[in-house]
Amino acid sequence: MSQTANTAIDLIGIPCDAGASRRGCIMGPEAMRIAGLADVLADLGHTVAERGDIELGGATESPAWQTPDSRKAEVLALAARSSQLALETLQEQRLPVFIGGDHSLSMGTLSGVAKHCAAINKPLFVLWVDAHGDFNTPATSETGNIHGMPLALLCGEPDFGPEYSGDWRGSVDPRNVTVFGARSIDRPERQLLEDRGVDVIDMRRIDESGVVALMRDVLAKVEQADGHLHVSLDVDVIDPGIAPGAGTPVAGGLSFREAHLVMEMIHDSGTMGSLDIVELNPYLDNGGMSARLLVDLTASLFGRQIMPRQSRRLGIEATTRGI
Repeated sequence: MSQTANTAIDLIGIPCDAGASRRGCIMGPEAMRIAGLADVLADLGHTVAERGDIELGGATESPAWQTPDSRKAEVLALAARSSQLALETLQEQRLPVFIGGDHSLSMGTLSGVAKHCAAINKPLFVLWVDAHGDFNTPATSETGNIHGMPLALLCGEPDFGPEYSGDWRGSVDPRNVTVFGARSIDRPERQLLEDRGVDVIDMRRIDESGVVALMRDVLAKVEQADGHLHVSLDVDVIDPGIAPGAGTPVAGGLSFREAHLVMEMIHDSGTMGSLDIVELNPYLDNGGMSARLLVDLTASLFGRQIMPRQSRRLGIEATTRGI
């Protein structure tokens, strides 16, 4: 399922901050709704189903923050549920948009996507649009925060205990993963990323080569393989000067135009089949500034254009607009 002129979209909230270093992401899904996410997508001609938030049944916020074990239990319970929902949504030929919530939620969402792709024998590619690599393990992480570990788990790193296993868990080929916009990676994490063949496009490469050339190469690989692209968009990939609502901000991120251009190129490629929008912390935001920007970026991802134009296949005509 890829985005088209009229895509059937399921919006699924995952209000979770148990995997994060700061509280507040639990309010992210509601902030995105208040910023008008569903209305914007519907105005673009898509059919949008608001599926509400994943609930764990009887769980409350406070116990999850009492101990690391209780927080991990919440993350893993959400992973099992979100994996199931991702799989079911894709089987129904609808495009799942998961709104969070900290980045630990991708352990489940991407697992469900991976299981679906394996079942239909379709190559899975992951575009991790993030200031961080999220490739730490329990053995390498300096903080122990699970939102810095989802890619390592999904790519099969062995340092995770048996509690991270289960029928819900899928697997991702690290050679099909691109981290885009990175500028804060721990030393052990950096070594793992290099050893596993993950393509890390850091801000140095973006500064040197520009968004267009780099994104064209990433998307061409997906297109040539007739693959399914899962996009995981972390608000902290954007410069905190224009997106302050991030729990782990890092200076020097993507500009407004760079971020929109990335989204527009993904849409033009027609390869995206699932999406996470994560790490929005309304408590740290400035009057909804980051929430509105994320809604606008999602609109670009689903076809909003400055001027109408025909879709272009990658490699036929390159965009020449400035950033």
